[in-house]
Amino acid sequence: MAHCVVPEAEAILDKEYPVLDKGFVRLVDYYGGDQRIVQSARVSYGAGTKSVSQDGALIDYLLRHQHTSPFEQVVMTFHLKMPIFVARQWVRHRTGRMNEVSGRYSIMKDEFYIPAAENIAPQSTDNKQGRASAPFPSEKAEEIRRQFESGQESAYKNYSELVDGGLAREIARINLPLSLYTEFYWEMDLHNLFHFLKLRLDTHAQLEIREYAKVILEMCRAVAPLATGSFVNHMNEGVNFSGTEMEALRKILEGGKNPLEGKTLERFEEKIRTGTQL
Repeated sequence: MAHCVVPEAEAILDKEYPVLDKGFVRLVDYYGGDQRIVQSARVSYGAGTKSVSQDGALIDYLLRHQHTSPFEQVVMTFHLKMPIFVARQWVRHRTGRMNEVSGRYSIMKDEFYIPAAENIAPQSTDNKQGRASAPFPSEKAEEIRRQFESGQESAYKNYSELVDGGLAREIARINLPLSLYTEFYWEMDLHNLFHFLKLRLDTHAQLEIREYAKVILEMCRAVAPLATGSFVNHMNEGVNFSGTEMEALRKILEGGKNPLEGKTLERFEEKIRTGTQL
């Protein structure tokens, strides 16, 4: 197989794409692209790259039927800067390879995340792990922002004083808040990256990690546009139905009564209406 060079990916290498107030995503390197996917899929019978339409149809078939190994032939490496609380969600995706800045070796930078006023909202009444869709009034949101800033300044001042006083960096850092920015390199193959994006682009994911996922989606589109288009169509915007739901859908289409009742019925109808996984 020849080395895959994707001009659109080359054009964005090492460029910083800002996220949140102080974060960024950089595509450091990539290996392979759409061509690599089709080459690896066709290797068993020796056929090379064909037309774009044929390649697209093959990629679409592979992704739709979950033939995932050819997508693992494409690998992307990112340099990411994000608040620690976002990074702790990020590392739950254990198929990635990660190397993070160490507060044991380095002095942590005086950089903290403060949400924009329009993203500061009360606790959701129907989602135990999320915020409400409507933000606080602007005056209250600005007061909360000032409280964040005050707490961050106090924490970093204390950290600096402890380090200057000779305390080991690995101990001095322990009172720094989750809003502190961290940086790391992160490498993942395209199959697992699509799984990451499926979860982190979902509206139930926290807003801050969704912002990073949106940027990474566009970088995937630069590296492997055909594969990314199939991902968006089948995985990100597609809906899977259970056997029970399929039977109910058949009866509805035949003009019969929906056999699902109660909460299950409500969730099923919402699934059809919104096209989301429940």
